[in-house]
Amino acid sequence: MSDYTGKGRILILVENLPVPMDRRVWQESMALTEAGYEVSVISPRPHDEPEYMQLHGVHLYRYPLPPPTKSVFSFFREFIYCWLQTWRLTKRVYKERGFDVIQTCNPPDTFWLIGRWYKRKGVKFVFDQHDLCPELFESRFQRRGLLYKGLLWLEQQTYRTADGVIAPNESYRRVSIERGGIPPDRITIVRSGPLASRFQRLAPAPALKQGKPYMGVYLGVMGAQDGVDYLLRAVHHVVHELKRTDILFVLIGGGDMYPDLVQLSKDLQIEQNVHFTGRIPDEDLLRYFSTADIAFAPDPLNPLNDVSTMNKVIEYMAVGLPIVSFDLRESRYSAQDAAVYIPNNDERAFGKAVVDLIDDPEKRAQMGEFGRKRFLECLSWEHSREKLVEFYDNLFATPSNRATSKTKK
Repeated sequence: MSDYTGKGRILILVENLPVPMDRRVWQESMALTEAGYEVSVISPRPHDEPEYMQLHGVHLYRYPLPPPTKSVFSFFREFIYCWLQTWRLTKRVYKERGFDVIQTCNPPDTFWLIGRWYKRKGVKFVFDQHDLCPELFESRFQRRGLLYKGLLWLEQQTYRTADGVIAPNESYRRVSIERGGIPPDRITIVRSGPLASRFQRLAPAPALKQGKPYMGVYLGVMGAQDGVDYLLRAVHHVVHELKRTDILFVLIGGGDMYPDLVQLSKDLQIEQNVHFTGRIPDEDLLRYFSTADIAFAPDPLNPLNDVSTMNKVIEYMAVGLPIVSFDLRESRYSAQDAAVYIPNNDERAFGKAVVDLIDDPEKRAQMGEFGRKRFLECLSWEHSREKLVEFYDNLFATPSNRATSKTKK
């Protein structure tokens, strides 16, 4: 292991997405590296990339992506595979580079086991809470039961292990205090949002509208709980009941439900008005955003979504897009007057709101201007980056046994 004289070594564990594809984790990694910390990240990787690489000063240790889960059995198989791969690579990082802090990003809430092992060696443990896993289960399966209680127990073990918690919003911070028992002074809110300096409008590309006068965009994961099926049914209402065929609905992103959603668009006979792009580079994303007239946040109201910050909402605001959203507590906090809010997961009302907003260019302009201003003033990554670095500076200022992270060759 090489000698090290910087501010400290941080190891970040993430299972949900490959890094740097996971925008939040990548921005955290870059911010901490630029602040003088050495950052290593363990995550899945695309199959055609090496296990180790250094990218912009961040040390990436990555294992092959598991196949998509389609059943309870495959879910547990994926969980065991990812956990064992993470444990293997953690030992490799500890031997090659060392680390003073492990930061885990959920789901799942199981890396506390690794954290407790290394806490015996003087390593601190930080919980970067991306999701509320018990609420995620309840929202997906509409029930609680034994598995729900098990997820609560795992979450509790993560809280008990944590020397500090990074929450994405005030709702998650409140859960950390009330359910996790974490003292408020050990929690910081680091909101997810793009860099204002890099996430700016480009010149519109009218050809992206495929001959339609208007275009709306959706950006995000396409999983069972993300509401893209709600959006498609709203599009059906727009096209077949409101007789509006002058709007192109562009859906950007991928996920487990992607092929099912493509089929749903065919079943609903709206494929002439819906365009699936899959995952695309940031430059192409900005080109779509800069050409679009409105944006969609169809995440339905449920126990998880109501208290979660939707990254897509912040990114829409960053380029001044007016938003149609279901009525969620944290979406209202983020967007405020930049969105219109549809109660009760009402797909028909969602579709009607889309048409009403398309037909009111003055309102769209006002909403977009408000959203861009709010983004610049308090929601851009520049604001969150300061809080993240301050959190780690304070964490490293408290007594710790950093020498124990230097293993023998």
